Amino acid sequence: MSALLHVNGRAEPLAAVSVADLLAARGIAADARGVAVALNGALLPRGRWADTRLQDGDSLEIVRPIQGG
Repeated sequence: MSALLHVNGRAEPLAAVSVADLLAARGIAADARGVAVALNGALLPRGRWADTRLQDGDSLEIVRPIQGG
């Protein structure tokens, strides 16, 4: 069985090593304004994105502004 990660409520294979890697794969730059990340229910400071390793079963919530009206 492969490792799974839950991102914004959806299960997906765990393919990224770190939070920063996962965000980059989604086109979210490390310096993107207005992005917040919670890992397993706790806010993860931007300065820890690169060194926070993802593990099987982790739950990640990514919040960012979207354009619209």
